[in-house]
Amino acid sequence: MADITEKITQEYDASQIQVLEGLEAVRLRPGMYIGSTSSSGLHHLVYEIVDNAIDEALAGYCTQINVTINEGDTITVSDNGRGIPVDIQGQTGRPALEVVYTVLHAGGKFGGGGYKVSGGLHGVGASVVNALSEWLTVQVHKNGNIYEMKFSRGDITQEMKIIGSTDRTGTVVSFKPDPEMFDETVYDYDTLCTRLREQAFLNAGLRIVLEDKRPGQEQSDDMHYAGGIREFVEYLNRNKTPLHPDVVYMSGGREDSVAEVALQYNDGFSELLVSFANNINTPEGGMHETGFKAALTRAINAYGVKNNLLKGEERVSGDDCREGLTAVISVKLLNAQFEGQTKAKLGNSEMRSLTDAIVSEQLEIYFEENPATARTIIDKAMTASRAREAARRAREAIRNKSGLESGGMPEKLKDCNEKDPALCEIYIVEGDSAAGSANQGRDSRFQAVLAMWGKMLNVEKARAEKIYKNDKLQPVIAALGAGIGEDFNVEKLRYHKIIIMADADVDGSHIRTLLLTFFFRYMRPLIENGYVYSAVPPLYKLTRGRTTRVAYSDAERDMISAEMRGDNPNAKIDISRYKGLGEMNKEELWETTMDPEKRTLRRITLGDALQADQIFSLLMGEEVEPRREWIEQNARRVVNLDI
Repeated sequence: MADITEKITQEYDASQIQVLEGLEAVRLRPGMYIGSTSSSGLHHLVYEIVDNAIDEALAGYCTQINVTINEGDTITVSDNGRGIPVDIQGQTGRPALEVVYTVLHAGGKFGGGGYKVSGGLHGVGASVVNALSEWLTVQVHKNGNIYEMKFSRGDITQEMKIIGSTDRTGTVVSFKPDPEMFDETVYDYDTLCTRLREQAFLNAGLRIVLEDKRPGQEQSDDMHYAGGIREFVEYLNRNKTPLHPDVVYMSGGREDSVAEVALQYNDGFSELLVSFANNINTPEGGMHETGFKAALTRAINAYGVKNNLLKGEERVSGDDCREGLTAVISVKLLNAQFEGQTKAKLGNSEMRSLTDAIVSEQLEIYFEENPATARTIIDKAMTASRAREAARRAREAIRNKSGLESGGMPEKLKDCNEKDPALCEIYIVEGDSAAGSANQGRDSRFQAVLAMWGKMLNVEKARAEKIYKNDKLQPVIAALGAGIGEDFNVEKLRYHKIIIMADADVDGSHIRTLLLTFFFRYMRPLIENGYVYSAVPPLYKLTRGRTTRVAYSDAERDMISAEMRGDNPNAKIDISRYKGLGEMNKEELWETTMDPEKRTLRRITLGDALQADQIFSLLMGEEVEPRREWIEQNARRVVNLDI
């Protein structure tokens, strides 16, 4: 108690105020600047340097950006922009290049006239990347000279000097992420490619070339889209069936702001609306999305009434108007106001009126000039409206029939005793055999088991009323207790760990993907709140005498086998491969897959909605061959699918 008192009564004076010099603050709390030190933060370093080059493109000076993953997972980003200034910066008396890479909140985005519109992480990108890199080298081609400067963990290791002559302009940045700062330092090509392709679409005419030079992983993508976001919509719809051949494109400006919208409907039932402000994805929407949605709904209803397609007081709702819609909204403006540290939502109210005005005026003209497409869109919305009403009736019928309102639970559910959702977990298990072992081996105090059987409904190809009536999905809906779709209420969720347990083979991956598709489309808050997991069953059992261990991969099998042999290379190790969860007894299932102290769970996250939508559309769409190839190639990866 004396120690506590001493701490409480200690003087709180200036000596306790720590001033972090230079980039020390970044290294002390990197998550504040790049979101996290996980894989997402690692990739964010690349985006920050690329964003600086894209700002040059927005200003009209850069036409090509090259991004290279080198051997050893170092990164090189080069552009053909004007090159970072190298003359002396007045406030500091130091070269501008040095200031940009060593001082937070230094750059051309703070009212100095360097850029009208820019993205980047609050203007601190270059210095933050420098602070979090084991080493960083920057070369600037400018004024006929090549200027070079080198750093290590934010500190200067080589002052700026001229190392040669050049006939071009631009900046080349190479860096190695600091392993002291990041959980992992291995770059994923597909993750970078998805983000860079997005940027190429958003900046019509800009060429972005991504190349992987790591031995055994060599590949490249040359991304250049003259059609801009028109081609973006076509790309997003590539695994879907469009209802009209052309992409509807609208654009306009007001003072220093511009907005462009591209859209196309497909025969699916889900909506994909992707929005950006100054090339920054705004996953939570904002004013530009609000203006678009209002204008779209108004224009569709106005055309329907004018052409006597909607009778009397009949109208279609916003949700009905967006069923099967794929749309991209991109706005560029001065002084963008983003809500939240992660820039997830645009707050500038003037962008609501701008997008509303552009869509209202130009979509009306488009409908008048393209009556067949207009009729197709109206019919789609009216069908969605009727289906929504049918779903409401089906929902009410199920409530009355199954007693969901009074807490009736499905027969296949073996519930747990705990009632606090935060302490409860449910295993959704495919097959009665595996479910039986799971039920016998579980800790019934907090673990519930729900058996699934047979092939599930593919929700990508079904309307809501079919889902409510489906005998495979209805038990899942009832067990979780939170409803689906527009009625989903995460506050009513009965378990805060929803664990999909399926075999680590192609069939198991298919089942897992069907369930994830259902959650993604109709219970997305489950994934957004981090409640969905995938159990990772072992692949191998290794036995030597009375010692038994399990391995989850071929590499782990070999490592454990060597450990079990120890000093006796000739020792016999029995290695058997698990064929499926159903052949495990209750003890094995508990020890390998259900015991919180020993099991491996993979959390399913909503890391990239665009990538997720593409994967689900590919896996659940009409084209069989691409789906078969993807599942065969990624059967093991699906277990760790980062949605």
